[in-house]
Amino acid sequence: MDYTLIGFVLYLLTILVVGFLSYKANKSHQDFFIAGRKLNPWVVAFSERASGESAWLLLGLPGIAYAVGMLESWTALGCVLGIILYWFVIAQKLREETEQYNAITLPDFFAQKLGRYQKRIRITATLIIIFFFTFYLSAQFNGAGKVLNVTFGIDQQWGIVLGAVVIVLYTMAGGFFAVAWTDLIQGIIMIGALVVLPVAGLYELGIEHKRIGAAMNEVGSNFMSPTGGKKGWVGVAIAVSGLSWAFGYMGQPHLLTRFMSIQDSKKIKISRRIAIAWAIPAFAGAFVIGLVGLAYYGPGQFADAEFVMPQLANDLLPAWLAGIFVSAAVAAMMSTADSQLLVITSSVIEDIYHKTLGRDVSEKQLLLLSRLITIAVGVFGFFIAITSQELIFKMVSYAWAGLGASFGPALLMMLWWKGSTPQGVWAGMITGTLTTIIWSNLPIDEILSVRLVSFVFAFIAVILVSVVTKAKSNE
Repeated sequence: MDYTLIGFVLYLLTILVVGFLSYKANKSHQDFFIAGRKLNPWVVAFSERASGESAWLLLGLPGIAYAVGMLESWTALGCVLGIILYWFVIAQKLREETEQYNAITLPDFFAQKLGRYQKRIRITATLIIIFFFTFYLSAQFNGAGKVLNVTFGIDQQWGIVLGAVVIVLYTMAGGFFAVAWTDLIQGIIMIGALVVLPVAGLYELGIEHKRIGAAMNEVGSNFMSPTGGKKGWVGVAIAVSGLSWAFGYMGQPHLLTRFMSIQDSKKIKISRRIAIAWAIPAFAGAFVIGLVGLAYYGPGQFADAEFVMPQLANDLLPAWLAGIFVSAAVAAMMSTADSQLLVITSSVIEDIYHKTLGRDVSEKQLLLLSRLITIAVGVFGFFIAITSQELIFKMVSYAWAGLGASFGPALLMMLWWKGSTPQGVWAGMITGTLTTIIWSNLPIDEILSVRLVSFVFAFIAVILVSVVTKAKSNE
């Protein structure tokens, strides 16, 4: 009897049941997109963490740690710092102000708070979300294909099909209620995998008298270096580029909506403690999995380094537990993909159809349209996934930089600086997007990351344009 398969099938059935049980909880499109601002702090914290750390944390980060060693420790540290920072700086203030303006999407909040140039801001923000989330969503579908291929020998494209169908079905049925509650389940499974698997790996290495340090030295001294052997300003730039993952958290629409959905802004403090307590062992565990894989298998044993996590689970754990932890990798992908589906759908329905075009239709019709758009976006993401050859880590990094730079500086300035103007916010969004697209294609990106450069340029653009336009309006 294949206990791994049984565990995985039970997981998928649980997720689908939660989705369809949530169907009747949606009475309006506000329920469908942010659960009517009714979620408790535990669900919000686990939902934010599960959707924040996609297939890249379970597959991408272990894979890159296996491939390059200590160099990627800056990435893990940068992500943890980013999580801590935006829970303190953005979460509570965003929850309070979005309720004040009755905004249920990030573009809607930008437009209503700024007052002027609403159509321009809504359309620009929505197009940015659709563009970058296309890459992000397809990375999640690719994650499902890789995990199912390693574990069950399913062709990778059929694995992508299975993952896409399940995600679209429960998201379309249950909306944000389904997404948030399934995220709670997925977040628990993910943290279990990221704690238990590295511990099991270290224990197995001890039995076989293998050491991570020896394995890294065998590959080369650069594997042991946090800067990949680079010194001086180049080494500093490499460290800063890894830490720059922190900036991306400020502008991820699928994470920011979690803050909007909590029932009471004062309970953000509870969610914050839970989220931080989840993040620290999760990132440490993902990084250690990659190093354990290097010591256990040796270098260059995988055609694709991102297979290392599911392969370790299958080789080191009992079949039933491996089934659960393989589900964790799929859960990571699902918990992010479902959130991204909802963000794209909400932007199209709320910001374009409802607010920009001014179509005044009933709540029932808006809800139906939301479900239809969810299906359409899922199909589009699926076709991108089956035609893309990029690594999950690279695709997520690109989308992360683009969204973080396009929305992060603008949101920070809007929340904390009264001098922000509509022109400044719009200029920041455009600058963040264009810098990401251009800088990502330059050779220097390997040394000075686009995540840092695009965020800094966008930040400067918001301030400069706001100051200039404010001065002109005063004249």
